[in-house]
This record gives sequence, structure tokens and C-alpha cells, in this order.
Amino acid sequence: MSILAADSNATLGAFGHDVFWLVLLKVLGVFVFLVVMTLFSIVFERKVVGRMQNRIGPNRTGPWGVLQSLADGIKLAFKEEIIPTLADKPVYWIAPVVSCVPAFLAFSVIPFGPEVSIFGHHTPLQLTDLPVGVLVIFACSSLGVYGIVLSGWASGSTYPLLGGLRSAAQMISYEVAMGLSMVMVFLYAGTMSTSGIVDYQRAHLWNALPLFVSFFIYLISMVGETNRAPFDLPEAESELVGGFHTEYSSMKFALFFLAEYINMVTVSALATTLFLGGWRAPVPLSLWHGANSGWWPMLWFTAKVILFIFGFVWLRGTLPRMRYDQFMHFGWKVLIPINLVWILAITTMRVLRDRGWNTVTVMLLVGLPILVIIALWATVDLRRTKRIEAELAAEDAAEQALGTTFPVPPMDLIVPPSPRLVSAGIRSPALSAGTGTEDEGPLHG
Repeated sequence: MSILAADSNATLGAFGHDVFWLVLLKVLGVFVFLVVMTLFSIVFERKVVGRMQNRIGPNRTGPWGVLQSLADGIKLAFKEEIIPTLADKPVYWIAPVVSCVPAFLAFSVIPFGPEVSIFGHHTPLQLTDLPVGVLVIFACSSLGVYGIVLSGWASGSTYPLLGGLRSAAQMISYEVAMGLSMVMVFLYAGTMSTSGIVDYQRAHLWNALPLFVSFFIYLISMVGETNRAPFDLPEAESELVGGFHTEYSSMKFALFFLAEYINMVTVSALATTLFLGGWRAPVPLSLWHGANSGWWPMLWFTAKVILFIFGFVWLRGTLPRMRYDQFMHFGWKVLIPINLVWILAITTMRVLRDRGWNTVTVMLLVGLPILVIIALWATVDLRRTKRIEAELAAEDAAEQALGTTFPVPPMDLIVPPSPRLVSAGIRSPALSAGTGTEDEGPLHG
């Protein structure tokens, strides 16, 4: 552990020595990267979903339609802004900013590449780093919840409020699973520094292989954290008319849109850093001596981020939206228990192995009982779910038999005459009970 701590301190020692203009240049570079990735992600999503649905997608604005997202952004900036009368104006204005700013700040500790030379100054391709760098990203993503809740409350409308509350419950639930999936990475790397975690994977396997359960849970949690399909319940159009940003238009809506896509890029970059070796080249390319030096690592890093964004788009184009109770059940009763059992199993196995136990013996004594417990728990939970669904189906069948499922008016209903027509001496058409014929008046003669 002392060797790992020394390596972490060595990587952290490269920060804090840049001149002022170089820091500003890095800030501008991170901002431009996020904006360009947002513009790319919007066109990329529309193109990929269009291809999956056997249609063309955007192809008019710019070459092959690549400027469509830029045109949409300009259009949103110049659209008329409509503010609800009952809105709380100060909170209504600041909510989109609260959602957008933490999304940018989270990228300040993401490593893009190794140390390079910029105008004669040697500096790492990373804005800054801290001994708890991953927790900075986690804290920034948590702050985004406040913007969504405040926007729903400040709109002065029922549906945005419901969407904001849904989003708060959803993001908090899946933040727990996401945080637990990072625990094993911290234990393996011996540091919470993002640059230290990337440096640890230089001499070891990428964390996605030995920590495949944590990696899989993180992939699911990052979809729920960003409110993307099939977990886009806060924006369920069929139920909430658009969710927490229903009453927003023009540039404020564009800020929410920007925050969503930047969060997609951020969680994808964090997954790349924690589990896929960060900016380091994959195995075939790493055989080249210069693959992990200079500016080439930025290309590998961007390619890995785009791979995760493709996963977001793929899920949106294939899976239907989950029911809210299924979604919360999956987060609290499936992901979190599996995460806790996984952490307990791996830490126990490592402690026993460090004390001289045989690996096979450790697997039999620890892994086998845990698999049995998980199998029993899954069986009990499956039976419980089937029993609840059977009870709900029986209730629906009973309601249908009694005719109480929906208040349908009788077909032989007699329509009463309108008082205004009666006062004018005109009889309105009415259905005769049981005959279905019309009582013709002067209007039908």
C-alpha cells in the first residue's frame, strides 16, 4: 500500500505548477471539448437511431447533416421565451444554471492524456487532480439534482413538480449503486486520484476485467443517473408532458439539454478512467511504442467515450421505458445488494489470499456460499414478484367482470334537452331508451 501511495503522490506532484495563461488555456480546452462532444452526440444519436429505424436521419444542414445540432442550438437561442405567471422568477432563472455548471466542473479532474509540451511548458493533459478526485466528480453529479428539483418546483405547475420529484428519487437511488461500484476500484488502485487510477492500470489489467461486476453495475447506474432511456422516467412524455422542464423554453431549455448531454460525456469519461485504462491505448495499439505518448492518447480517450455514448444511443433505440416501481425495485433491491455482496466477497478473498490461503480454497469457502445465497435470494424475489403480478391480474379480472374498470356510459342513454333550446321552442335530438332511434325535432325534419 505504501508503494501505491508513493505512485499516487508522484502523479499528483505534476499538478499545481502551471502558469496562469496555461491554466486558462486548459479551461478553454475542456469547455470546447464538452461543447463539441455535445454537438457531436446529438447528431450521432439522431443518425444512429435513424439507421436502427431504417430511415435517413438529419441530412440537410451542413455536409451529411453534421451541423443540425448547431442549427438547433441557434434556433433555441432565438426562440421566444415564455415564463409562467405563477413561476418563482429567481429560482426559475437559476435552476438551469445549477444543472449546467456542475456538469462542466465535473470534467476538471478527468485525465485526457499524459504530460505534453504546450508552447515549451510541460504539463499533463488534465486541468487538475486531487487525492479524492473521483469524489469531486461524484459531488458535482449530485449537485445536478438540485437544479432539476428547483426547476420543477419553481415552474408553478403540477407536472414539472412531479417530474422533479421523480428525478430526485431516481438519481439519488442510482447514485448509491454508482458509488458502491467505485469502491472496489479504490481498493484495487489504492487511491481516489483519477490520474493515479489510470497509472495503476498501466502495470495491471484494466479494471473492467477483474472488477467485471462493478463495471456492469456502473454501466447500468450511469444510465439511470443521466435520466436516459429506458430510465427516462422524469421525462415520461406519456405521463408528465415532458417532465421537470415542461415550462421551460428558449435558452433555459437549451441549458437543460446541454447539461443532459454533458453528463452523458462525463459519466462515459469516468467509466473510461476507472475501468478502461483511461487515455491508454488498447492492447493491439499499445504494442506501438509511441501509442501512449504525445497527443495520441487524446484520440484513444475520445474513442472510448464515443463507445459509451453509442451504448446510450443503442439502449434508447431498442428498450422500452420501464415502469417506475420496476425501476426503483431494480435499483434498491437488485443493484445495491449485489454490490454489497460483491464488495464483501472480494475483500474477504483478498484478505485470505494475503494471509497465505490457497486461491482455490478461498473460492470454495467464499465464492460458493455467496453464489448459493444469491440464487436463493433471486428465487424468493422471483416468486414474490410472480405472486404480486398474479394478485394484480386477479384484481383486474374481477374489476372487468363487475364492469368497474372504467366509467363507460350506457349505450341507451337518453340525452336531456338543452334548456336554451327548450326556451326557444326547439327540441334537441334524444335517443329513445332501448330502441336506438332518434326523436326527430324541427332540426331533423
